[in-house]
Formats: sequence, C-alpha cells, structure tokens
Amino acid sequence: MGREIMKIIVAIDSFKGSLSSLTAGETAAQAAREVFPEAEVEVFPLADGGEGTVDALVEGLSGEIVHLAVTGPLEKPVESRFGFLPELHTAVIEMADAAGLPLVPEGERDPRRTTTYGLGELMLAAIDRGCRDFIIGIGGSATNDCGLGMLTALGARFFDAAGKTVGRTGGDVAAVRRIDLAGLHPALKECRIHVACDVTNPLYGPLGCSHVYGPQKGATPEIVEEMDAAIRAFAGLAERELGIEGAQVPGAGAAGGLGFAFHSFLKAELKPGITLVLDALGIEKALADADILLTGEGRMDRQTAMGKAPVGVAKLAKMKSPKLKAIALCGCALPDAEAVNEEGIDAYFPILHLPMTVAEAMEEETACRNLRQTVRQALLLYRAAQG
Repeated sequence: MGREIMKIIVAIDSFKGSLSSLTAGETAAQAAREVFPEAEVEVFPLADGGEGTVDALVEGLSGEIVHLAVTGPLEKPVESRFGFLPELHTAVIEMADAAGLPLVPEGERDPRRTTTYGLGELMLAAIDRGCRDFIIGIGGSATNDCGLGMLTALGARFFDAAGKTVGRTGGDVAAVRRIDLAGLHPALKECRIHVACDVTNPLYGPLGCSHVYGPQKGATPEIVEEMDAAIRAFAGLAERELGIEGAQVPGAGAAGGLGFAFHSFLKAELKPGITLVLDALGIEKALADADILLTGEGRMDRQTAMGKAPVGVAKLAKMKSPKLKAIALCGCALPDAEAVNEEGIDAYFPILHLPMTVAEAMEEETACRNLRQTVRQALLLYRAAQG
C-alpha cells in the first residue's frame, strides 16, 4: 500500500430511526481500531442534503441547534429549527422543518394553500445571528409557491393588478402583476447561499414542479394545470420586469419552484446535496492516501447508486486515493443494491446476524452491536486478503 500506517476514513449516513450518523461512525471506528490497532482512523458525519443534514453538520462541526417557532406551511405556527455553525458563520437549514409535507395532514393537502414563508423566517433568524453562509436542503416540501412565501418573509413585495399586496401561498402566485425587491433584507447582498438540490426539473411544463410533484402534495389534474400556468406567468413577469431568468435552469422546479426563487432572486448556487455536505466537512483532504473508506446507510438499494451519500463519498474517495477500498454497511439491502458496486462501493454488508423484527433491529444497542460485529468481520477479511 505504500504507507506504514493504515488510514481508515469512516463516513456513514444515519440509519434513520435507529443510529445517528456520528453514532454509526464512532461504532464502526471502534471496530476498525480493534482489527487495526495502529491505524489512523478518522470519523466524519455524513448526509446528502436531506433529512439528517442539520444534525450531521452540527455534530461534525461543533455547532448548535437553534429552536424557534415559525409560520408553518398552512400559515399556522410550528416549532422549527436550524443549525448554527458559529466558527464558520454558517446556517444549515432543512426547509422541511418549516414547510415540509409531513407538517400538513393528508386531508388538508392542497399546494394552493401552502407557503414557504417559514423558511424565510428561519433565514432571517440566522442572519440576525451573524450568518452569511447558508447550506439549505430543499427536499420534502409541501409547497408549490415558487418561493413567494420565502421571498415575502425576506422583504420582497408582490402586488396584484389593483396594486394591492398579494398573499404568500401557492394559490397567490396567479395574482402577481408587479414585483418589488427593494425591501429585501440588506444583508442578503453579503450572503452566500448554497442549495442542496438533487433534481433537474425545470420550473414549468410537463417536467416542471406542478406536473411532477404537485399530485403528491394534493393537487388534482385541474389544480396542476392552474398552478403550472400561474408559475409560467410569474417567471415571465420576473424576466420582463427585472431581467431575472432561470426557469429552465436544472433544479428550478425543485421544491415547488424554490430552486427558481433561490437561483434567480437570491443568486444562490444549486448543487447536489452530497457535494455540499462533503465540501462543508472538508473530508476531501482527509481522504488523500486513505486505504479504506467505511460508509453506508440504513437501507441500500438502486437509489443509493443514483448519487446518495454513500456513493457520493465513495466516488470522491476513489478520486483522491485510487487504491482505496470502499466498504459499505447497511441495515438492509434490496435485491437491486448491487448497482452500488458499479458506482464506487467495492462491497456492502447488511449488518443483521439473526432473524428479528424491524423494531428489534432498530434498537440502538442492537444496531450498534450488529454494526460493530459486521465491521470487524469485513475488516478481518480485508486483513487476511492483504496477507
């Protein structure tokens, strides 16, 4: 291997509902040190920009969770939060904490009634704490308001044909006839906003936010057509009045048009979630000359191979250290999980050793024991193969 001391990097996504990213990582690292006592072992949290990103980055970068009440998707107060990384002056936000689909009861789902206003309130609270860098995951939204609510919270104003201020929900987008950005919070000019966006949908049309994601948020076919036309008109107005373009930018249709709002109104950068997280953690330097990467997640399947966190970090690891072996651990693996072997993961190992219920398998003590035992056996095989 060309190095006297073995180097092992551990970066495991959370086993949702069971182990946090760092708990899984520290457990795997303990097992690695038992097999290779002299090895250099480093643990990094891992997430892909979706659920768990705030917790992973706060734990990994010595941040704190800030709790506050904001306007929820149905314009009622909800308890929300964001991650604050004081040393980096950075806020980590999951928009679903303020406007996520689980916050809307199934019987009340209608994207004409929901708003992203609470997301804007989270951003304002972070700005007040001195944050000028933002990492924002926008998956799991209940909204289709093209960012109208968020932008309104941040100080933008939108007017109807009579010159009256319009509302801030998805259904209000159709009424907008004039846009005034003069009142946007002045600190936004200093902010660098990085948006975790893993879809490439344009803003409107057959592949746009209304048609593709509207139905899961409660939109009927008639509502889909209505909202698609409203959002198309809104984007045209922004282009005519302000010279703002971006409706066809890959990801513009993410989260009900939030991708468009971030890119076009706030000059944000849309990037794959795993790329944003790995950049923030600074893991690239640690991967140089590493021998083994231990990664994984709760369930491994074909979606993992399509760019989720374990594959993302494995690909980066292979770029930085071509001889590295990437070993993945998972709570369970579907038959199509073998696709990950073509995407940078050399081998994966489900951690269950005995028949048990899902509830039993997800108990933290049991999951840690199973994970530790599986890592040990995988590394013992590696050690034997190395002679």
